[in-house]
Amino acid sequence: MVQPISALRDTDHAEMYALMERHFLAMSPAGFAADLAEKSAIILLREASSNQLVGFSTITQLESYDEHGPISAIFSGDTIVDRAHWGSPRLAQLWGRYVFARAAQMQPQRVYWFLICSGYKTYRFLPLFFREFYPHHAAPTPPSMQALMDRLAYLKFPEEYCAHQGIVRLQRATPLRPEVAPLTSARQRDPHIAFFARANPGHHAGDELVCLAELSHANLSAAGRRMLREGEGA
Repeated sequence: MVQPISALRDTDHAEMYALMERHFLAMSPAGFAADLAEKSAIILLREASSNQLVGFSTITQLESYDEHGPISAIFSGDTIVDRAHWGSPRLAQLWGRYVFARAAQMQPQRVYWFLICSGYKTYRFLPLFFREFYPHHAAPTPPSMQALMDRLAYLKFPEEYCAHQGIVRLQRATPLRPEVAPLTSARQRDPHIAFFARANPGHHAGDELVCLAELSHANLSAAGRRMLREGEGA
């Protein structure tokens, strides 16, 4: 289900906060509410049998420019899926259907996915669904893309973006709990996960790696095209 933030009920807020608190440290009701108020839409994932909230992702849109002209960026805020449902593709399908529908409405303007990652599982969505994204272990970030990443990061986090590191260091950081998706040596055999660990060495303290991918059908991987087809058929 995708809906405006304004349509959330008090019970939704309570369920969302409880889900975040189970997975992240240093959560506070006031900080969570302030972050939520900055967003425009939310994707809610509920279990069919119980209607229990098992995941969500908040979304807002930023306007900027690249070397060709005006662009829009869809920013992913708080995103979480309960560990019992990590194998489900449903949140990714709902997200894909929503953001690509938004991108289609804004054609011919270019639209990007702008996200920050304090956990490797979020970063891992980039190589899974997109052919080209940054930063990437196998290629340096082109200067034009780096300039856009810097522009968007300063726009969204003017006091907290460390451009020389490509990191957002939030004043109210909420790192993942140590037992949630730890970055083991076995996991770092994946070159994308190993790169994430190098690029964001402070991830355990809640540092967020700034990332960018163009939201275009041409930039989708085979898995990304499949995710979008399944999302559209849902």
